[in-house]
Amino acid sequence: MSEKYTVPLSVLDLAPVPQGSNPKQAFQSSLELAQHAEKLGYKRYWMAEHHNMIGIASAATSVLLGFIAGGTKTIRIGSGGVMLPNHSPLVIAEQFGTLATLYPDRVDLGLGRAPGTDQRTMIALRRHMSGDVDNFPRDVQELQHYFGDVQPGQPVQAVPGQGLHVPIWLLGSSLYSAQLAAALGLPFAFASHFAPDMLYQALAIYRSQFKPSEQLEKPHAMVCINAIAADTDAEARRMFTSNQQQFINLRRGNPGKLPEPVDNIESLWSASERFGVDQALRLSVVGNKETIRTGLQNILRETEADELMINGQIFDHQARLHSFDIVSQLQGELVKEVRIS
Repeated sequence: MSEKYTVPLSVLDLAPVPQGSNPKQAFQSSLELAQHAEKLGYKRYWMAEHHNMIGIASAATSVLLGFIAGGTKTIRIGSGGVMLPNHSPLVIAEQFGTLATLYPDRVDLGLGRAPGTDQRTMIALRRHMSGDVDNFPRDVQELQHYFGDVQPGQPVQAVPGQGLHVPIWLLGSSLYSAQLAAALGLPFAFASHFAPDMLYQALAIYRSQFKPSEQLEKPHAMVCINAIAADTDAEARRMFTSNQQQFINLRRGNPGKLPEPVDNIESLWSASERFGVDQALRLSVVGNKETIRTGLQNILRETEADELMINGQIFDHQARLHSFDIVSQLQGELVKEVRIS
């Protein structure tokens, strides 16, 4: 037997800073997008930790999430993600314990093991290299300990945080976090909006190796993609050139603010650069409502995702709001069949 399940949509926001703008304006745009997403029925609003990138303003992720949560009422807010090797698990437990205390039943903690930046900045963040990715499983379990009920004789507690059981997600773009999420019985989100190569293999491993936990009885996978929607395919493709240019600049070692869209991107990249950007962004759905509908349904059919998270790096703020508006109109149509044993 099986039953149909409506797949929810969520939002990933990197707090982009367009050319000619600044972080303060980016924060206000993020708040307006979160409020818009809440009205449109999106389930989650996540923000990602990046450092030393003048085009992304979400470095102080927990602080910015507090700003977003304070300006919204019902949408779940969370990190997509906090790069745990950059931090002490206790500090993250206190930060997200504070958020969960202020905004009960609304906070998710998504964790990644990458630095979210370049090598030199990583050293500046950590001061020493004890926060190694090899410690990631231990750090995740330590964080779970700080969110769990207080144990007899427990010498160090997260205050606030202890006993709040803040939901933890593991994020990844390879097989490592898929295996760890399965072993720990945690929900898993794959970053296919910029690194789709191992998506299907990671999902297969996660689902086949999953062990139930106190937090989760069965595997729950979210797939993050790029979706750029407009009234016409041509308009959406032009808007998408901002994201493409951002990746060109990143690959050239010259990251900057989100560029204005261009009419002809072919003049801006070499054949090899085009191939690399196309590969990185190939899980992107770009076009009008019908194109977006077909693209999302195809991705859902191929991945059997339990949730889809939408990233939309769009230069013009009003066009960005409109894009998420168009995508939201498809929410009730994204359905998958779930087998009932």
